[in-house]
Amino acid sequence: MKEIGLYIHIPFCKQKCYYCDFCSFANKLNMQNQYIYSVIEEIKNIKDKEQYLIKTIYIGGGTPSIVDSNKIEEIIFEIKNDFKLSKEVEITIEVNPGTITENKMKKYRECGINRLSIGLQSANDKILKEIGRIHNYMEFERTYELARKTGFKNINVDLMIGLPNQTIKDIDETLEKILEKNPEHISVYSLIIEEGTILQKKIENGEVKLLDEDIERAMYWRVKDVLEKNNYIQYEISNFSKPSYESRHNTDCWKQKEYIGVGISAHSYLNSMRFSNICNIEEYIKNIQNKEYEKNVIIHEKQDSDTMMNEYMILGLRMLKGISIEEFKNKFQINPIKKYKKEVERMKKADLLEINDKKIMLTKKGIDFANIVWEEFI
Repeated sequence: MKEIGLYIHIPFCKQKCYYCDFCSFANKLNMQNQYIYSVIEEIKNIKDKEQYLIKTIYIGGGTPSIVDSNKIEEIIFEIKNDFKLSKEVEITIEVNPGTITENKMKKYRECGINRLSIGLQSANDKILKEIGRIHNYMEFERTYELARKTGFKNINVDLMIGLPNQTIKDIDETLEKILEKNPEHISVYSLIIEEGTILQKKIENGEVKLLDEDIERAMYWRVKDVLEKNNYIQYEISNFSKPSYESRHNTDCWKQKEYIGVGISAHSYLNSMRFSNICNIEEYIKNIQNKEYEKNVIIHEKQDSDTMMNEYMILGLRMLKGISIEEFKNKFQINPIKKYKKEVERMKKADLLEINDKKIMLTKKGIDFANIVWEEFI
């Protein structure tokens, strides 16, 4: 059987965060019944299900925890009914403080969810308000305590750096509080200003000023230093975990493994093809109701071998262990150092890549200039 991951997109939110450009809606929760029904119908309509072994399930958004937990249970039930799941399947759901209850947590555990990803971003309430988060730090603490109380033993906490008005002191205080909680996994993302977001408009209007890049980089290295001193392993540019608690779903994506996305805007990678669903929720539901499933699909790319190799390099160089030369040769029947001789030599000369007999990986400088490295393989 072919091992794959499943991604389920839940697009509803209580409020759109100011930096968010994901396909999500703050005013359409009344559509949750229709939408979840459509998601289940899409799952039922996936072809060749008997060929797949589900290794990971990731329920993201939006804010999945804002919907009725019975609806989440219905989705999980349908997946279990339609597919064969790995004995050690990882099932993750994203939750936000301010949208969770003990009953929801219990329902998640009962239906087999075994990993939580809690969106915190910062322990500074003022910063949370300035970026449009709906919660404060105390609500995060309550959410975390409920997760432990209901039996979750694999918890990720999302943090952000480079936020307007954020300081190194804020980073230190946030890390100190989170380390006291002792989560199994911590993700740390740098703020990216996306076109069309509320934050972009605030910057253009002069209401908000971005931090200097040097300060953001100093924050990154402070986070890396503190977490590694506290026995977290950095296995990807933005992700740290205790041993054996890496996100299997995301790691498989970075290793160019296959997955199927369900719901609006959800992306899939299957049979060397990248495709996604449309982002219009009304149209998505209508097409499902009319059994015109193909109208929801947008084909982005049918990869040839060169495109696949280029992407493999970009994804693999997100991982701190880098790219295994042997694994690359086994997959593509060519040595990556030979295939990318000019690019690799140029990046090595610039001290952005480190190369030995077994691996190609980013240097310390390469981590700071990762975008430049990735662009070499586009």
